[in-house]
Amino acid sequence: MSIERGNTDRAADLAGMTGQGSLADLLSATGTATVAYIDGHGPRPQVEEEAARDAVVARLEEAGAPAADVAAISAALPAKDGTPSPSARYLLARDGAVVVDEVFPGARLGPERTCSGPVPEIVPLLRHLARGSRYLVIETGREGAEIRLERGDRHTPERAEEVEGRADSLTKVQAGGWSHARYQRAAEEVWKHNQSEVAAAVDRLVEEQRPDFIVLAGDVRARQVLRDRLGEASLRLVTEYESHTRADGADEGGLANAISEIAEQRIRDEIASVVDRARADDGSAGAEGVSAVVDALQQARVDTLLLDAGILSDERTLRALDAQPWVADAEHGEFDAATLADVPLSEGLARAAVLTGARVLFREEEFDAPDEPRGPAATPEPIAALRWAEGSV
Repeated sequence: MSIERGNTDRAADLAGMTGQGSLADLLSATGTATVAYIDGHGPRPQVEEEAARDAVVARLEEAGAPAADVAAISAALPAKDGTPSPSARYLLARDGAVVVDEVFPGARLGPERTCSGPVPEIVPLLRHLARGSRYLVIETGREGAEIRLERGDRHTPERAEEVEGRADSLTKVQAGGWSHARYQRAAEEVWKHNQSEVAAAVDRLVEEQRPDFIVLAGDVRARQVLRDRLGEASLRLVTEYESHTRADGADEGGLANAISEIAEQRIRDEIASVVDRARADDGSAGAEGVSAVVDALQQARVDTLLLDAGILSDERTLRALDAQPWVADAEHGEFDAATLADVPLSEGLARAAVLTGARVLFREEEFDAPDEPRGPAATPEPIAALRWAEGSV
């Protein structure tokens, strides 16, 4: 029997709000938008939390944000969703209403931002969303399993199911002889029956939800039996965590660390794949460098845009346009679209990518230690894998 504990309303609402289509609608709308990218709630005393909120409001007022937007964000700031500290929060207000309010587990990816203008800053939001792998976690035992659909940018599961199998004959008797063998076989059959139910639930979720990967943990024998019963599509996604997480005294942090490592490796592999695709066939399937990427974005040819985190400090700008082709070089190009504002290079590229249905990935800096010196280094130019090569149909 499978017992489902369904999505929270918040998870469903957030998925709809930050789906690329909804974000594209927000970016194509006209008018002033106000953004606050800040630390989430922490274990600070209430007086310090209130002081931090007051500081955000003061910075928004200094940025010239409309009073109605400032009031909407100020009213939203005290709300908590239970995300543990540290966390990061992104709010976007327009016409006196908060239209995006996202809280992400983990520290901020970059400095706090409070700004207002005709083109909302979306790079902080996209950096977090790009790390939001969706995956299944299966903690299985001989009596059944817990299956959770999780996302790397959420602290609670999108969906959870308990598969409760038969409990009869689960304990192997210690008596010898014919009786022992009979009960042994009976227990094995119960285990196989239970794992067949688990496999059916996993295969269904894989077909419905299309997770990026599956982490399989739990009793070693149950894991073996389950693998033998999974469909091919599910089995291709499985990585095993070699620990019985359902046992008393199991290390809960170990599984979380394993999931994090798998997710990080998946991001690295995806980035490498984008670079390989972009440089294949002498670069005919890609664009590299600002001019080439802008040209490809103007033609809506970009499938995936890869930006290095270092580009956020690049002082170059692009023109954000109010209609197609959405972006133009700051000095060249005339189009039947008005310039909304000159924006940072990263924002101009990312905005045009979202508005043309492209995915945006970020190559984050990696350091062995938090206090490792950040020496000067050349920032890789933007690179894009294209939907079609130049001159092809």
